[in-house]
Amino acid sequence: MSAQAELLARPATFDVRRIREDFPILREKVHGKPLVYLDNAATSQKPQAVIDALVDYYTHYNANVHRAVHKLSVRATEACDRVRETVRRFINAGSGKEIIFVRGATEGLNLVAQTYGRQNIRAGDEIVISGLEHHSNIVPWQILCDEKKAHLRVVHIDDRGVIPLDQYEKALSERTRLVALSHVSNALGTVNPLAKMIEMAHRRGAVVVVDGAQAAPHMRVDVRALDADFYAFSGHKLFGPTGIGVLYGKEALLEAMPPYQGGGDMIRSVTFEKTEYNDLPYKFEAGTPDIAGIIGLGAAIDYVNGIGLDSITAYESELLEYATRAMSRMDGVQIIGTAPEKASVISFVIDGAHPHDVGTILDREGIAVRTGHHCAQPVMDRFSIPATTRASLAFYNTTEEIDSLMAGIRKVQEFFA
Repeated sequence: MSAQAELLARPATFDVRRIREDFPILREKVHGKPLVYLDNAATSQKPQAVIDALVDYYTHYNANVHRAVHKLSVRATEACDRVRETVRRFINAGSGKEIIFVRGATEGLNLVAQTYGRQNIRAGDEIVISGLEHHSNIVPWQILCDEKKAHLRVVHIDDRGVIPLDQYEKALSERTRLVALSHVSNALGTVNPLAKMIEMAHRRGAVVVVDGAQAAPHMRVDVRALDADFYAFSGHKLFGPTGIGVLYGKEALLEAMPPYQGGGDMIRSVTFEKTEYNDLPYKFEAGTPDIAGIIGLGAAIDYVNGIGLDSITAYESELLEYATRAMSRMDGVQIIGTAPEKASVISFVIDGAHPHDVGTILDREGIAVRTGHHCAQPVMDRFSIPATTRASLAFYNTTEEIDSLMAGIRKVQEFFA
C-alpha cells in the first residue's frame, strides 16, 4: 500500500477532513488559490475553539488577575489557574509551581540565562550547545559567557543533521556547568535523543536547558521522564495565541534563583529598605500577564488533547514520510537534513533557484513556506548554503497539499529552466 493510501485508509478516529473544518483560516484563498499552509514551524494556525476562548474572555470577563475581589477578576484568576494546571498535566510537571508563564520559548531561555546563569556560571566554566540550535538558544549563552568570561563549546552536527553522541560526550567535562539543547531542530526537523543526552550531562553535574518549541506541538513531552531541568515552549506554535509561552523548571532550582524582573505580583511585601519576593511561580511573573494568551493557550492544549498527541505524532510522521518520498524522487532537489528521527520539517534547496525566489513562486500558487536561514545561521553554514526552503507540517495538512507543493516545485524548475 502506498503512503498516500495508508493515510487515506487511516481509521476515522483521525479524520483530517473534519479537523480542517475547525480552522477557519484554511478556507482562505491566496492569489485566488486555496491556501496551502506549510509554515507551521514558524507559527501554527488556530482552531475556532481558541478564537472563541479569546473572544469569550474579552466579551464576558475581561479583568486583571490576583488584584481584586470583584467577580470578573475572580473569574479571570480562576481561569488562569486552571490553565497552569492544564499545562502541568500536559508536560507532566510535578507541581504548578514549576510552570512559569512567559512570552514564548525565547523569553523562557533568556530567563534561565539571566537568572540561573548569572547566579551560577563563573569564569572558566563551560556551557555546551549543539550546532542545531535556534538563535534563541545560542545568543543568550553567548551574552552570558561574555559577561562571566566562561566558554561556549559547540558540538557540531554530521552530514545528516545529527549530533554525534560520541562527540557530545567528549564535549562534556568537569568544567561543564550547563547544557542547552533543542528537543527538535526548527531548521532540519532532527529529533534529539534527549533523555540520553540529559542523562550524560547530569553525570557531569551539568544542568540541562531544553528548547522545546518545535517538540511540544508534535509529540508527547514528559519533563520528569526526560529529567529536564528547564524546558521552554511557545503557545503560538502549539495552535494557541502569540505572546504566551511556558518555562518549566524544577522547583528546587526555581526556588534558589533570583527574580527575572521586578514589579507587581512578584512580591510579597515592599518597603524602601527591603522587598520580599512572592512564592513560586509568581516570583517570575512580574506585572500583568497575558491573561487572554494564557486562556487561549489552555484552549489550544485542550484541543490538542482532544485529538490525542499520539495520533498527531503518527499522522504527521506518515505525512512527512510521504513528502520525503515524493521530494526524493525529484531531480534537482536536495533535502537538507536527513536524520533517521525527524519531526514535521522538510528543508530543501533547488538547483539554480534561490530559496527566496522559490518562496515567491510558491506563494503565487497559494503555498506558504518559509525561506531563509530560519534563525539558525550556523546550520546553514554547516551545509555551506545561505538558506533553504522549509515546508513544515501540522496535523491539519494533507497529502493533497503535499502534492500541491511538489507541483509548485516543478513550476519553480520550469521557471528557472
